[in-house]
Amino acid sequence: MFNQIFINKIKNKLKQEKKRLEDELADFAQKNIHNTDDYQAKYPDFGNKDDENAGEVAAFGDRLTLERTLEKELRDVNNALQKIEEGTYGICKYCQKEISKLRLLARPTSSACVKCKKKLKGEI
Repeated sequence: MFNQIFINKIKNKLKQEKKRLEDELADFAQKNIHNTDDYQAKYPDFGNKDDENAGEVAAFGDRLTLERTLEKELRDVNNALQKIEEGTYGICKYCQKEISKLRLLARPTSSACVKCKKKLKGEI
């Protein structure tokens, strides 16, 4: 299993990433009052002219896509932090073996080892 120094390093990386994601989401979305893990993109207001309305629709579509992407990343970060608290961080969810330190340093939200991930992608 991983030593406490390594776990603390990963935990700090995850907390920094969580803050970055929440800050980025706050720029264009607000938290859903009914579900704190969900954000709602704000509809932009560029004006009342046809071209401004078209721009609003396009910008809102972009915001929705970005919101979904950032929410997924934030869920992954929160899941990794929860696993650290539970003492199950760094264990592959498929084969139950330890995920390599190098993989976790490169991608702290990893929930699968490289071998299992390659199998899932059909690379093995």
